[in-house]
Amino acid sequence: MTDGTQQPDGAAAPGPGPSATPPEPFAGGQPPAPQPGYGYPPQQGGYGYPYETGGYGYPQGQYGPPPAFPLQSGPPTEPDWSALADEAEAESRRKRRRWTAVVAAVAVLLGVGVGVVVVKTRHSGTPVADPSSSASASASASASGGGSAATVPGDENLLADRAGQAHLAMGPDAQVGKDKNGNVLRLRSNGNSFAQSADRLVDVTKSFSISAWVYCEAPAGARMAISEGDGVSYSFELGRDDTNGRKGWVFRVQTADKGADSTAVEVMSASDTTSGQWALLTGTYDATSKTVALYVNGAPAGTATVPGIWAGPGPLQLGRSRHHGIWGNYWAGVLANVKVWDKALTPAQVASLKDGKAEAGAKPTNAWLVG
Repeated sequence: MTDGTQQPDGAAAPGPGPSATPPEPFAGGQPPAPQPGYGYPPQQGGYGYPYETGGYGYPQGQYGPPPAFPLQSGPPTEPDWSALADEAEAESRRKRRRWTAVVAAVAVLLGVGVGVVVVKTRHSGTPVADPSSSASASASASASGGGSAATVPGDENLLADRAGQAHLAMGPDAQVGKDKNGNVLRLRSNGNSFAQSADRLVDVTKSFSISAWVYCEAPAGARMAISEGDGVSYSFELGRDDTNGRKGWVFRVQTADKGADSTAVEVMSASDTTSGQWALLTGTYDATSKTVALYVNGAPAGTATVPGIWAGPGPLQLGRSRHHGIWGNYWAGVLANVKVWDKALTPAQVASLKDGKAEAGAKPTNAWLVG
C-alpha cells in the first residue's frame, strides 16, 4: 500500500463494478503547487504524476467528456431534498433576472441595445454544466460563483447535509461541481483536499451503514472515500486498497485502540478494476451479529466477523483516512451521493441504492451531494 502505511491482507470476494468512460481531468486550471512535507517532488503533482500532463497522469482532453454517475432514476426521492434543489435553482433564476434588469437599465442610459448586452453577459464567467444537459455534462465542472445546491446557503465552504444537520467543512483544494445526475465533489489527492464533520458522526458501537458513488482517477495507491477518526487511527474506512499489487474495493474497521494493522479487519472485493469507472460502494456493520459487509454496485462482495469496532476520536472524513497518527490514502477523483444510516441496511435495501432509491424504512440520517 502507498502513502507510507501498511494494511493487512483480507479475504477476497466477488464484486465487480460497471464499466464507464473515464472523465477528463479536473476542470479548474493547473493544479496548485504541492505542499511541503508530503514527500512529493516540486516538479510533480503527487504520486509521481507531472502537473503538465493534466493531473493524475491524464493529458488534457485525452478522454473527452466524462460520464454522469449512473443513477438512472435521478436524484433521491426523500422528502424535501428536491424542494431544496428547486429553491436553490429559483434563487439562481432570480439573481439572473435582477442582473439582467440592471444591465438593461444601464444599456438604456448608454443608448445600447439591450439584446446585445444580455448576450454578452450570458457568455461571461465560468460555465457550469447543467444537470438537464446531455451526457457530455462534465463531472468536474466548477461550482458557480453564486453558490451551489450542494453547499450551505451563504457558506460555499460547507457541504450541506440534506438529511440532518452535520454539514461538512471542505479543505481548500476540495471543489463542488455538478454533472448530469447531480452534485459531485472533486478531490485532488493531497493534504488540502478533503471534507470533514465538526464532531464524530457515526456511533460505531451501534449498527450503521455508509455509502457513496465513487470515481477513482488514480491507477495505483490506497484511496479512501469515507472514513472516521482523527486520532491514532481510523475507526472505519471505505474505498480502494492497493497492497502488493493487489487492488480491490475495501471496507475496513479497526478493533483495538492502538490502531495496529494486526487488529484491523477488512472485507475486500475480488475485482481489480477500481479506476476509470463509477462504482457504488456500501459498507454495513450489524452490531447484533458483529459482522461487517461490503457491497459493490449493490451486490454483496463479502462479510467478516469482528469482536466490535473501536470507537476512536474524531469526525467523519471524505477523501482521506488516518493511519498511525498520519493522514494519507487521499482520494483522487470524484465522490457523489454520500449517505450514512444508523442501521445496517439489508441486502435488498443496498441493491435498491443503485437506482437512486432506498426501500421503506431506510431513510439516511445524513446525506451530502444529493440532488
